[in-house]
Amino acid sequence: MIRSMTGFGRAQASVEGYNITVEIRSVNHRYFEFYAKMPRTYSFLEEKVKSTLSTGISRGKVECSLQIESTADDSVIVTVNEPLARGYVDAIGNIADTFSLSNDLTALSIARFSDVLSITKAPVDEDALWTKVEPVVKDALDAFVSMRETEGKKLGIDVLSRAETILENVSYIEERSPETVKQYSEKLLERMKNVLGDTQIDESRILTEAAIYADKVAVAEETVRLRSHIDQLRTMLESKEAIGRKLDFLVQEINREANTIGSKAQDVDIARRVIDIKAEVEKIREQIQNIE
Repeated sequence: MIRSMTGFGRAQASVEGYNITVEIRSVNHRYFEFYAKMPRTYSFLEEKVKSTLSTGISRGKVECSLQIESTADDSVIVTVNEPLARGYVDAIGNIADTFSLSNDLTALSIARFSDVLSITKAPVDEDALWTKVEPVVKDALDAFVSMRETEGKKLGIDVLSRAETILENVSYIEERSPETVKQYSEKLLERMKNVLGDTQIDESRILTEAAIYADKVAVAEETVRLRSHIDQLRTMLESKEAIGRKLDFLVQEINREANTIGSKAQDVDIARRVIDIKAEVEKIREQIQNIE
C-alpha cells in the first residue's frame, strides 16, 4: 500500500516509574531526514529512536518529540555542600559577635544560600530505560504509518483517476489520428482538382504525399508507450515498497511521450487532447510529491 509522506503518530505510556510520550510528525522531503526533540538528559536515546523509526519510514522530513517524566522517589538526588554551609554559619556567627547582633540562623535560611544545596538526576541505566521507551516509540510509529497509509490510499485513488483520464484521451488520439491522414488526402485531392481542372491527376503522387504525411504525424509508437507507462503506474501503486522516486521518473516519461505527440499533432482536436493529457500529468506530478 502506498503511503503519504505527511503524517502524525502519538503514543503514551506509564512504565515502571516513568511517564513516556512520543509524537512523530513528518512533511515532504526527498530523503529520510530526522530531527529529535528530547531533554538533554536523555539525548543518548536519539540514535536508538532514529534507528527504530527508519524501519518504517524511508522518506520524509521527520520530527520526533520524546518526553520522559520520572515519577520515582529516587530519581533526584539532593546533596549538601557541608564545607560551604559551615563557612556560612561561621561567617554569620562572626558578624553577630562582632556587631552584637542576634544570631537567628536556621537550617532553612542556610539552605537558601547559593550552592549550599545541589540537585542532580540519579544515574540512568541507558539500556534499561530504552527497554521502556522502545515499545512506546513503536506504538507511535504504528499510528504514524497507519495515518500515512490512509492518506496514501486517497492519493492513489486520485492518481489512478487521472491516469484513466489520460487513457481516455489516448484512445481518442488513436482513433482520430488515421482520420487526419484521410482528411489530408481528401483535401490534397480537392486542391489538385481545383488547380489542374480537367487535367489527369497523378493518384500515385497523392498516395505518396499522403504516406509522407501519415509518417510525419504517426503517433502509434508514442501511444503504445503511454499505455505501457500507465500500466507500470498501476503496478507501482499496488507495491508495498517506497515508490515515490520511481513514480517521479515514470511521470517524466509519460510527459515526454505527450510532448512528442503534441509536436507531431497537425490536428486541432488532437492538440487539445494533448493539452488535457499534460494537465493531468502535471496534477499527477503534484500528487506524487506527497508519496513516500
